[in-house]
Amino acid sequence: MIRPTPAIEAIPATTPFVGPEQLMREAGLRRLVRLGANESPFGPSPKAIAAMSAELERLGWYGDPESLDLRDALAQKHGCNQQQIVVGSGIDDVMGLAVRAFVAPGGVVLTTRGTYPTLNYHAIGYGARLEFADYRPDGTPDLDALLEIARRLRPALVYLANPDNPSGRFIGRDDMNRFCSALPHDSLLLLDEAYADFVATRDLLPLRIEERVIRMRTFSKAYGMAGARIGYGVTAESNVRTFQKIRLHYGINRNAQVGALASLADDAFRDRVVAATARARSDYYALASELGCGFIESCTNFVCLDMETAARATQVVNDLLRRGVWVRKPGAPPLDRYVRVSAGTEPMRRAFAGALRQVVAEVPA
Repeated sequence: MIRPTPAIEAIPATTPFVGPEQLMREAGLRRLVRLGANESPFGPSPKAIAAMSAELERLGWYGDPESLDLRDALAQKHGCNQQQIVVGSGIDDVMGLAVRAFVAPGGVVLTTRGTYPTLNYHAIGYGARLEFADYRPDGTPDLDALLEIARRLRPALVYLANPDNPSGRFIGRDDMNRFCSALPHDSLLLLDEAYADFVATRDLLPLRIEERVIRMRTFSKAYGMAGARIGYGVTAESNVRTFQKIRLHYGINRNAQVGALASLADDAFRDRVVAATARARSDYYALASELGCGFIESCTNFVCLDMETAARATQVVNDLLRRGVWVRKPGAPPLDRYVRVSAGTEPMRRAFAGALRQVVAEVPA
């Protein structure tokens, strides 16, 4: 019998994300209001669609293994040089590269319990040891707790999402500067900024190119290209050279490269998406107030609505799904009492609001 390595065989079977396609099959649904994956309902830039459409006849070609044109444009955007950028098939790919390159088997990876889980998936798969800090009671990552554990355990890698997923909380520039300066200098900070486009640039941590920090960005959110799978990291040239040794050089979708490059030339579209997302968040806040639910003010393209208990939040998610509305809930306290809903178009928001009103009226507090 062919068996995996002992380390892999010891990992419990797990599915990090149950997709809407599987949920539809299980529930016997033909249509679904997709508000569970923080996708952009506004789609890609028309310029990106036009550029990708024009290149479809050349899908017989591989993409540029070095993503040269895209890296040039990203370097201009961030005020760095091309050698300080690595492109991957989404932030998840860059995460995997970082764990594989910088965390030896048995090495410590430190993260927040209940934050975006793909980092954990990579760490376990490559034989790392996961350590966790808990969220603060308000759902904000606890920087002081992370620092205390980091000083004690000297982790190879520390992961932080800012803005955070699944809470939507944002940690401001001053606190982030303090955190980065206080981390052990032999720990690599993997800073996930997937939702940075929804935050004013002046509030973000200034870009400093250094070996001990990898800042990750994506085209999945404000740029509306989640299905194309393309993201990138900004870091020191030495780290990018390390990634060159192990990354899948032809792993980037050619049409994604084309679309991402065109998207960077359409700031007006991105700004419209950011504004439309803010309107969606405001609608959700108003709905929560109408229903007597608490909520977390978000700096992302989703909002967490407080259902008071984890059991009630689970029932609300399941009852919404039966009505053809897909949302998710965080899995760990203190956020497991919330339902997380992605920003949608106005018709999507109306469908969600109507279904939630019915469900909340039926599910006991």
